[in-house]
Amino acid sequence: MKPVRFAAIGLDHFHIHAQIEMMLGQGAEFVAYTGEEEKFFRKSFAETYPQARRVDDPRRIHEDRSIDLVLSAGVNSERAALGVEVMRHGKDFMVDKPGVTSLDQLAEVRRVQAETGRIYSICMGHVSSPSVVKAGDLLRRGAIGTLVNMVSLGPHRLNRARRPDWFFRREKFGGILTDIGSHACENFLFFTGRLDAEIVSATVANRGSPDIPGFQDFGEILLRTPEATGYVRVDWFTPDGLPTWGDGRCTLIGTEGYIELRKNLDIAGAPGGDHVFLVDRNGVQRIEGEVELTYARQLVADIRNRTETAMSQAHCFRAAELAITAQAMAEKNGVKA
Repeated sequence: MKPVRFAAIGLDHFHIHAQIEMMLGQGAEFVAYTGEEEKFFRKSFAETYPQARRVDDPRRIHEDRSIDLVLSAGVNSERAALGVEVMRHGKDFMVDKPGVTSLDQLAEVRRVQAETGRIYSICMGHVSSPSVVKAGDLLRRGAIGTLVNMVSLGPHRLNRARRPDWFFRREKFGGILTDIGSHACENFLFFTGRLDAEIVSATVANRGSPDIPGFQDFGEILLRTPEATGYVRVDWFTPDGLPTWGDGRCTLIGTEGYIELRKNLDIAGAPGGDHVFLVDRNGVQRIEGEVELTYARQLVADIRNRTETAMSQAHCFRAAELAITAQAMAEKNGVKA
């Protein structure tokens, strides 16, 4: 079968490497890229991906009919317009979160996606987290009864000196809830098995960077469905002493037990990340075993078969909408940077 051919437009965040590697792992061909390389990159794209050619004009990618898919981790506020252009040129689009930064952008993306039938896929939530996928499987099997509550903590390291200027500008990064809060919004839909939820309250603030007006380093959201609630906290306060970029955690409370995820490290000493613990009537156990992340494999199949197995558009767009709605609510209420 002919391999999927893909290109990258927008190299402004190092997440582009993970996107490329996911596709390469499924036998897809990386053929071209364009954009400025972000300061986090250790090696140039030319060194890392010699099989792909660099082009100076993105139109050369848009107009190349042999390219099936375009990846992007560009400036947050510019991703939606790029995705619209990609879809209008008959290609599918895989974008780093946040895939959109305003409700107006989301409305345009939804309209063009429906008109063209192309894929607009946002890399957020469970698609890149083995521990979340494992916990979701435990939930589906009734390991903790009925889900009652999710608490998701998403601390991040700021690495201020290495960040580009746009990262600190509200109109460019879209706000802390729109950006890193989108992961937890998607997780809440994933864990509850729903396509909708209500934003009960939301907060954003600048607590540690008063010299950067408009930047937000703290945010929280309270979500609700008829059966469950969820609390989300995200921040940029991970201290330099932690051996990873953040101690991400998630606790799922059920009617018959609870599950705790330690996404990035186990402070008790076990190596690696994606640790899952289950507490039920039988005791406490660490859930071992590898979990396949099916997103990239399913996306390749979706590109070929015009299906929605990797993540439905309804799920994708609603998760993004929840994060943007929470951001707007927090800022409207005056609790902002």
